[in-house]
This record gives sequence, structure tokens and C-alpha cells, in this order.
Amino acid sequence: MEIVNVSDYEAVAKEKLPKMVFDYYASGAEDQWTLQENRKAFERIRFRPRILVDVTKVDLSTTVLGFKISMPIMIAPTAMQKMAHPEGEFATARAASAAGTIMTLSSWATSSVEEVASTGPGIRFFQLYVYKNRNVVAQLVRRAERAGFKAIALTVDTPRLGRRESDIRNRFALPPYLTLKNFEGLDLGKMEKTADSGLASYVAGQIDRSLSWKDVKWLQTITSLPILVKGVLTAEDTRLAIQAGIQGIIVSNHGARQLDYVPATISSLEEVVKAAQGRVPVFLDGGVRRGTDVFKALALGASGIFIGRPVVFSLAAEGEAGVRNVLKMLRDEFELTMALAGCCSVKEINRNYIQTEADMIRSISRL
Repeated sequence: MEIVNVSDYEAVAKEKLPKMVFDYYASGAEDQWTLQENRKAFERIRFRPRILVDVTKVDLSTTVLGFKISMPIMIAPTAMQKMAHPEGEFATARAASAAGTIMTLSSWATSSVEEVASTGPGIRFFQLYVYKNRNVVAQLVRRAERAGFKAIALTVDTPRLGRRESDIRNRFALPPYLTLKNFEGLDLGKMEKTADSGLASYVAGQIDRSLSWKDVKWLQTITSLPILVKGVLTAEDTRLAIQAGIQGIIVSNHGARQLDYVPATISSLEEVVKAAQGRVPVFLDGGVRRGTDVFKALALGASGIFIGRPVVFSLAAEGEAGVRNVLKMLRDEFELTMALAGCCSVKEINRNYIQTEADMIRSISRL
């Protein structure tokens, strides 16, 4: 099968991967309504392109937390990448670095922060789950700092694991030849087979359900790295995050893997952006498969987007070359979208270039 777009990799990954592994990456929570909605919501946004603009030169570069990157397309944290390909997070790190963009490493990576740092230069963020044992958290954050990671993406939507029925049916567990490398020396690196989802049991045993805003304050006392809060969907939480002094917000519904029937992230984005009032950058993950999606997110106020599943699917299909290709295809599509919309730089993309369903309803009601 010839790969011509990002979504093509999913079918290849499905053929290549064991069912348990593919289902773990691909599935969402419960009825998977939000999983579908993450995509469908992008499809309901229309463009308002401008014509007769000189688009000889289109500049995709942007700045994230002071770091210059080649495009506003970054890599989200996805767990256990060596289930997809033997090189796992190494391949992803090299691909991100080659593309001049940011990779976020998952706490539950199958490669450690030190190993990923050893792949060479690159701007990398570290995604953090807060364990009940705070010494484990503090140690992990210090290791990420020492390994040259530039920011912490604190996941805040997982006091418990969402009900992922594919994982229950498949009795999902990390294959015995792999470990959660960041926790290997702490007797927290293995995941046992259980009567339902091994990951759900692991989370229930290790992840702190009492996590609250006071813990964000605590995290700020143990690290000087900027902290992004990942998992915000409302204006109320946006205001609380800013009050807590965080440096950025990632609008995320955890790839539709936590609470089903929450809105698509692209549908929640504008509410969060308006509440942030430009005080901190707002990013988005969830459902991005096209360069047009990237443009729509930026038009609604995002400073950049993160991709998750396209990375693991392309990794499964073609290793590092696959991840490089996904980043290249999204870049090329985004550049084309900018040119056809009449934008020469990322800074020029604004709300006037798109029309949402709400805009359409308002237009009709004025008639």
C-alpha cells in the first residue's frame, strides 16, 4: 500500500502489530464517542481563504517557550513505543530532532530519559505522572533536568485510568521483554497480567488520586523547568492554572482515552484560549491528521499542536523513517494550506481565516 497521507499508516500498523498492541494504541474509552469526535470536529470547521496574496515564501517556523522550532507541529507523549518498533523512543527522538521540532517523552516510555538524551541534540519535554511516592517523582524530574529536557508536561486528567474496553478484552499488559525504563531501578518498571487491564491495575496501585493544585505548587518547588498542564478543557481550569503560575496549557482529552463524551479538543480550544487572554501559550493535541487541522487549531488560538497516534502507527510501519515521513507530510500539507489560505507566516494565521459551526449559526440567525 502506497502511503500518501498520515492516516494511511494506521492500516499498515494494524496489519503489522499484535492485536493487543494495536488496540492499546488505537482505542479510546468506553463508547469511543470522543475518539470519533476528535476527528469529526475538525471536519466541521471551514476555511475563509484570502486571494491574490504573494505566497512565494511561506515561513512555518515558530517559537515555543522561547525555543525556535521549524513548525508548530510537535510530538505528544505516547507510552511504551518499543511495543511498536524495537527502536521505540530512540527512533522518535531522532525523527523529531531531524525535523527541527519538539518531542515529549512519556513517563511510561520503554526508553529512559538518559537513553533518549543520548540519541543526540534536540529540544525535548518530559511528560509526568505523579506517583503516590513523591520521592519517585522528585527523582524522575531531577533526572529529566539533568538529561537536558526543557519542560515538564504534567498530565492532570488521570487520577484513575479511563475504561478502555479493548484493553480489558485483551488483558493488556506490557510484554515481559519490555520495562517502563524510567522506573526500572525502583521496582515499578514491570506490569503484571491481570484479570482485566494490567495498565488500569498499575495506575490504581501507583498513581496519586489526591493530585490537586497544591501539588502543582509543590512541583514548582522541586524544579526550575517550565510546567505545562496537559489535560485542560475548560475556562475555569485555565484560570486556575494561570493563578497557579504554570507556563503553558495543553488542551487535551488524553486522545479520548479517559472520560468519554467530553468535547473534541478542537471544540474546547477557543474557550481555553479566551480564558488564557494571552497570558500563557495554549497548545492542542487530539485528532490532528492533516495540515489543514494544524491551520484550524492555530486559527483558533493555539500556539502549536502535538501528534500522538500518527507517531506510533508510523513507527510500527517503518520505524524512524515512518515518523520522519509523518512529520514531513504534515509539514508539507500545512505549508500548502497556508499558501492556499493566503498566509505567509504562522503569525499571520488568525480567527478570520476560519468559520466554525457556531459562526455559521450566528450568520443564519442574523438573516
